[in-house]
Amino acid sequence: MARVGVFICHCGSNIAGVVDCAAVASAARRMPGVVHAEENNYACSEVGQAAIRTAIKEHRLNRVVVASCSPRMHEPTFRRTVAMAGLNRYLMEMANIREHVSWVHGDDKPAATGKAIDSVRMAVAKVIRDERLTPGKVGITKRALVIGGGIAGIQAALDIANAGHEVILVEREPTIGGRMAQLDKTFPTLDCSACILTPRMVEVGQHPKIRLATTAQVEKVSGFVGNFEVTIRHRAKRVDHSVCTGCGTCWQKCPEKVPSEFDSGLGKRTCIYIPFPQAVPNKPVIDWANCRYQRYLAASGAEKKPPQCRICEKLCPAGAIRFQDEDSVVTEQVGAIVVSTGFQAFDHSAYPEYGGGRYKDVISCLQLERLLCASGPTGGEVVRPSDGKHPKTVVFVSCVGSRDDRVGRPYCSKVCCMYMAKQTILLKEHDPEVQAYVFYIDIRAGGKDFEEFVRRSQEEYGALWLRGRVAKVYEEDGKLIVRGEDSLVGRPVEVAADLVVLATGIEPSAGADALARTLGVSYNDYGFIVEAHPKLRPLESNTDGIFLAGTVSGPRDIPETVAQGSGAAAKVIGLLNQDELVTDPMVSRVDPLRCSGCLSCREVCPFDAIGSELLRDGRTAAKVNESSCKGCGLCVVTCRSGAMNLRGFTDQQLLAEVVAITR
Repeated sequence: MARVGVFICHCGSNIAGVVDCAAVASAARRMPGVVHAEENNYACSEVGQAAIRTAIKEHRLNRVVVASCSPRMHEPTFRRTVAMAGLNRYLMEMANIREHVSWVHGDDKPAATGKAIDSVRMAVAKVIRDERLTPGKVGITKRALVIGGGIAGIQAALDIANAGHEVILVEREPTIGGRMAQLDKTFPTLDCSACILTPRMVEVGQHPKIRLATTAQVEKVSGFVGNFEVTIRHRAKRVDHSVCTGCGTCWQKCPEKVPSEFDSGLGKRTCIYIPFPQAVPNKPVIDWANCRYQRYLAASGAEKKPPQCRICEKLCPAGAIRFQDEDSVVTEQVGAIVVSTGFQAFDHSAYPEYGGGRYKDVISCLQLERLLCASGPTGGEVVRPSDGKHPKTVVFVSCVGSRDDRVGRPYCSKVCCMYMAKQTILLKEHDPEVQAYVFYIDIRAGGKDFEEFVRRSQEEYGALWLRGRVAKVYEEDGKLIVRGEDSLVGRPVEVAADLVVLATGIEPSAGADALARTLGVSYNDYGFIVEAHPKLRPLESNTDGIFLAGTVSGPRDIPETVAQGSGAAAKVIGLLNQDELVTDPMVSRVDPLRCSGCLSCREVCPFDAIGSELLRDGRTAAKVNESSCKGCGLCVVTCRSGAMNLRGFTDQQLLAEVVAITR
C-alpha cells in the first residue's frame, strides 16, 4: 500500500510569494495515498533535507513528492535525500511549482495556487505507480581523447597524462598550439605568447602518456561514457615522421609558395612546410593540393604537362618523402572525451563598408598580431601591406562580428577591447610616432587588472578612444578615411589613417557544428557547444563522458581557457579513476513479444543505443543498449506496436497523471 509524503517548498519567496503553500499542503493531505504533507522554507537546504528524512522514518513513507523547483536543478539532491532514509531513490517525484507556476503566473495568485495543487496531484498519482529501479554497472576504458590542440587541449592533455592516464590528442592542423601560437604578446601582462606556450607544446610532444595525432580528424563516435569507440582519419602527411629528422632541407628548397595560413595570408610558405619555427611536431607535411607533383599527376592525360618537381624527394637526406601515402582510418577505444576545438576570427569581408578584403591596408587584429610578432612575415616590423611603409596613424574599429544582429552575431566576443588596448601599446612601443585611434561601442574590461590595462593604453601610450560606431572607410589620396562618430562629444569624426585594424570577433571553428553532431552533443544557433548546465556543470556537455574546454562553448580569454582545460581534465581524471560506472536505470526497454522488428526506433535514436537481436522463433526484435540510452523517449513514441516503454515514464504512470488532472 502506498504511503506518500508531500513536501511543499517555499523557496524563500520564489514560490511562497505567489503560491499559497499552506493551501497546497492542505489539499495534498486529502489526496489518495497521501499520509503526510508539510511545508518547508528551503527543502534543498541541510535542514530541509533532514526534515524529509525524519518524516520518512516517522510516518513510514514509501513514496515521496517534493513540490519545489525544476527537477533539472535538484532531482539528484532529493534522490540522495530519500536514499539516505532507506527509500529507493526512484520512488521520489518532483512537482515543479517554481518555473512552471510561480515564475510564470505572478499576476494571478489564486490561479497559481490552483495550478500548484494540480501539479502536486499529478506527481502523487505518478509516484504511486513508480517502481523500484536498480542502477546497472559498466567497466571503463582508462584512456582519454582530447580533440583540439590549442592551449585548452594542451592543458587538459597534460593534466590527464600527469595523473597517469593515456591520452590521444587529435589536432587537424600540422602542429599543436592553436590560436595562441599566432599571438605576439598576451594581455594584461604583455608576456611573450610563445614563451608561455612553447614549453607546454614541447612537453606534450615528449610526454610518454600522450599520443599526438596531427593532421587528423574525428569522423565517428559511438558507445557511451566510459566506453567510447572513436574513428579517427589521419590525413596523409606524405612525409614519414618516423624517418624525418626535421633538418629543413626540403622546405628551404621547395620552389612552390602559397599564402601562409599561420600568418593570416600576409606571408608565404612553401608546399612542404612546418607552420612556424616552434611547431610540434617539428617535422614537415606536404600541402598536396598545391604541390607541383600533384598537379603533374593530375595532368597525366594532357598534352602539355607541368614540371614533375619532386625536389624535396631528391634532396631529403633521410629519404622520408612518401608521395604515394594515402589517408588512413583507425578506431580507438576511450573512456572520456574532451572537446577543445577553439575558435576562428569572424570574416570581416561581411562588412563592405569597412573595406575589408577591398583595401590592402584594412586588416584584422589577428593579421596585426602577425606583423607585430618577431617570427611573423615581416620579422616584427609593422608595415602597410600595400606599400611596405610604416604607418603613423592607425585606427581600430571594434565589434566587427560581435554585438551585431545584422551579421547574426549578437553576443560579445569578450576579448576584443582588451586585445585592441594591447595592440595600441605594442604599436607605440614599436614606433613612438604612431598615433592610435580606437572607435568602440562600450569598453568591456571585466577581468583582473583589465580596467587598469585599458587606462594604461589611454594615459601612458596616448591612444584616443572614441565612443561611437564607424559608418564608412574609404580611400582618398593614399589615405584611408575613417568616418565615424564620437557620441561623448556628440559630433561626427573623420580620421585619415595609414592603417585600419578591424577587431574581429570570436566564432566557433569551421566544422564545429558537424563535430557536435558526430559527438551527439547540443550546440546553439552560433555553433558553440551548449553546457549541460551553464552554472553548475559548465565543463560538461549533455552527453555523459564528453567534456568541454575553452572557446568551444563561448568566447574566453587565455587564463579562463587554461582553467577550463584543467577543470575538464579533473572531470576526466575523476571518471577514469573509477573501476566501474553506475548507469541510470530510467532507460527504454523492449517487450520482445510485442516487437514487430520494424526497427523504426533505431532510426530515431539520437544516441545510437538501439540494435537488434534474433529471437528463438526466428523473429528480429529491437534491443536497447542500456548503457548508451539516455531515456529521451523518442523510441517510445515512434514504436507502432507499443513494444517500447521507458522506465520511470511508463504508459501507466503517464496515464495516471492525465486521469488525476482531468477528474
